[in-house]
Amino acid sequence: MGQPPEGKNGTKRDTIIASVTHPAPVLFPMPDTPLSLLNRVFGYPAFRGEQAAIVDTVAAGGDALVLMPTGGGKSLCYQIPALLREGCAVVVSPLIALMQDQVAALKELGIAAEFLNSSLDGATAAQVEREFVSGQLKLLYVAPERLLTPRFQSQLEQARVSLFAIDEAHCVSQWGHDFRPEYLGLSALHERFPDVPRIALTATADAATRAEILQRLDLGAARVFVASFDRPNIRYRIAEKSEPRRQLLDFLGEHRGEAGIVYCSTRKKVEETADALKRAGLTALAYHGGMDNDTRRRHQEKFLREDGVIMVATLAFGMGIDKPDVRFVAHLDLPRSVEGYYQETGRAGRDGEPAEAWMAWGLQDVVTQRRFIDEGDAEDAHKRIGHAKLDALVGLAEAASCRRVALLAYFGEASQACGNCDVCLNPPTLWDGTEAAQKLLSAVYRTGQRFGAGHVIDVLLGKTTEKIDRFGHSGLSVFGIGASQSDKVWRAVLRQLVVRGLLEVDHSAWGALKLTQAARPVLKGEETVMLRAIEVRPARKKSRLAPSSGAGVHDDEDPLFLSLRAWRRETANEKGVPAYVILHDATLREIAARRPATLAELGEISGLGTKKLEAYGEDVLGVVAEG
Repeated sequence: MGQPPEGKNGTKRDTIIASVTHPAPVLFPMPDTPLSLLNRVFGYPAFRGEQAAIVDTVAAGGDALVLMPTGGGKSLCYQIPALLREGCAVVVSPLIALMQDQVAALKELGIAAEFLNSSLDGATAAQVEREFVSGQLKLLYVAPERLLTPRFQSQLEQARVSLFAIDEAHCVSQWGHDFRPEYLGLSALHERFPDVPRIALTATADAATRAEILQRLDLGAARVFVASFDRPNIRYRIAEKSEPRRQLLDFLGEHRGEAGIVYCSTRKKVEETADALKRAGLTALAYHGGMDNDTRRRHQEKFLREDGVIMVATLAFGMGIDKPDVRFVAHLDLPRSVEGYYQETGRAGRDGEPAEAWMAWGLQDVVTQRRFIDEGDAEDAHKRIGHAKLDALVGLAEAASCRRVALLAYFGEASQACGNCDVCLNPPTLWDGTEAAQKLLSAVYRTGQRFGAGHVIDVLLGKTTEKIDRFGHSGLSVFGIGASQSDKVWRAVLRQLVVRGLLEVDHSAWGALKLTQAARPVLKGEETVMLRAIEVRPARKKSRLAPSSGAGVHDDEDPLFLSLRAWRRETANEKGVPAYVILHDATLREIAARRPATLAELGEISGLGTKKLEAYGEDVLGVVAEG
């Protein structure tokens, strides 16, 4: 549920709170300010950023569009107004897993919350509906498809709705990376319930997507709150593909025993990668749309509830995953856009603790993505946008200066070099590649712009092959003019020329390379081309998995922290909830560092509200005393 922003005044309300130990909700008079709710219920000392202003806006009945990075505390922006306002807040959420986790966490805080989705049997769903209509709930999570049904619309008319919260609001954008058609129908909320405030929330939206959200959800009068997109706790690392499986294992060696996500572009690659990680002694699971529902559910629950599990997945996995202690996200293939990359990497380090985003990419990724765009059935306007978004992501991957500056600039946010990404820590070497570019472009031209990368490079290297003999290319002026460089260097030059738009790959001609207009000034010597030097990898380690370097991550060998984690795992298993629903790692670390001896001292720890202190305080103090 994330940590918060700075409080103000609210209106005193009787808020329905469900007892942690008793099934029937009881009336509990809540304090009359957002800050008091934040302190006592959620256990946080202060709001941060614009959270307080957002809470005040919605609590007072106003509409809001909130852009806030993953882990920034978006859920508090509607949960606190839900407690302040009379009635039940209806939260539109696209994923079952997210609903279940959010409701479990709210119940742990003593708040009357439920969800309605396909995982419930008929009797349970009917009971939740009765509780909603009769006013026994403070928050109800529903999918957009259910919300728009005549049955639920009728129930909305009967119930007293305090507010509508539309989570993952970027799904309404047809230009976005996660478009869901059912979100388009949510504009009906304003038409049917004009006096009920609405808050739309997302972690990812550029300026065009924000405008579309406001337009499609009929939020023209809403206040727009845009928090910084920066996730300073995440270290960004992007590497050129060489031996991607080995590169991945080397990276995972720095995160031994930690939870993380590895994204692959195809189901087959997901299966193969998960099997390889298992053979390397790692706890890895596969997740993709081709698996049966029961297997996907079991794998997701294991990932959410156990420590140190690596999920290897397609993009079918991730949105709405509320696990705060994901320490890394790795991409073995290039995502579709900067928005997609930002959204996916943002699933690491939701707890604000150090995390890493690592990606391996290559020219074939770019060629494949461009082919998907060109061969799709989208309109030309969508294709142009798709190419522009892909070009922006490739620009980020090829960046010779701070990754974070380039990433934030895409979202319109100015920043300074972070000193923590791979480029800042190990600045790439640049070299004047003008002559090399001219040689390669000339080879493409002299061979008739009919051949792919392999053949063109063979010509440059002066190789004798059947294909070169067949087409008589050994007699060309460009034959062998690049023999002083290696095949690997020429492939790096080629990739960068394609990325810069000097060459393009013709998918309709079996991947033939063709010159673009941008190549002309380079060939004529009117433009200099600076290129990144290829990465020089360290020698292969004997061990497939290196021991953790500890760089940028916690030393979790503190015996008390480990004891607290073991207690939390046992408690979570007894309750049938993910461990982080009980207490976050950050809270456990603070307990281990401060070693409180009394409930009063324990109550000063961030993340321990009144209900959790009552439920777990004595147990936690017992673990501390034994440690």
